[in-house]
Amino acid sequence: MTEGAARFTPGTPCWVSLMVHDLAASEKFYSELFGWEFEEGPATYGPSVWARFGDRQVAGLGEMPEGRELPVTWLPYLATDDADATCALVRDCGGTVGVGPLDSGQDGRMAIAADPSGATFGIWQAGEHAGAPADGSVGTPVWNELVTREGAGVSAFYSRVFAYSTEALTPPGPADRDYLTLSVADRAIGGIRGLGRSLPADRGPHWTTYFAVADADATADAVRELGGHVVRGPLDSPYGRLAQITDPEGAHFAVITLRDPEDAVTRGVR
Repeated sequence: MTEGAARFTPGTPCWVSLMVHDLAASEKFYSELFGWEFEEGPATYGPSVWARFGDRQVAGLGEMPEGRELPVTWLPYLATDDADATCALVRDCGGTVGVGPLDSGQDGRMAIAADPSGATFGIWQAGEHAGAPADGSVGTPVWNELVTREGAGVSAFYSRVFAYSTEALTPPGPADRDYLTLSVADRAIGGIRGLGRSLPADRGPHWTTYFAVADADATADAVRELGGHVVRGPLDSPYGRLAQITDPEGAHFAVITLRDPEDAVTRGVR
């Protein structure tokens, strides 16, 4: 999907972005890791670029103002038809709105919010820029997962704000004892994994974006060579082989070699 294309159903993850301290270095890392190419993005709030893979726009990267020490993290944006109304509902349901709602030129209207546990996410009301779909293509985001302490409690927030339906998965093992799938119009669009006391204290609740790759093991090797860090894996999952990664600035994400791309993006890539 490109600019001006059909809008996403509200609640659907429609875009991911990353704010960094060194934009040029991040472009180099992700270009060599995923094969992304970059074009100049909107400069409304500082230098930014749009990442493309082939003829597809897949993500946005921006540079923080000098002196700002904000967390460097991949941020999923959830689609809405009315950013102002969604922000009001976020507040009513116990969340917070840290940025916006505000216009991003003609591209759309955006906000950055946090759920009651503190996990941040974006809100996007499409203008000329609708976002990018998750269809399992290599080099693109294919799944977003909230990692938190207790899934059932925070799922009520997302169900009220974005009208998600939830399904608790039958746990195949202790690692999946608390996992919920979030669905919009009977299509799985994300997950919530509750880790309890195992949640890393230095990160707290957070969203993780999964990017599809042709070979998770080769990608993990490339991450190390490019100055990033492999946090976990590569290891096998029901939907493919995956690894948890941090880039050189510490932004956390995951990569996965999907067994069946069509199946994975409609049922989840746990």
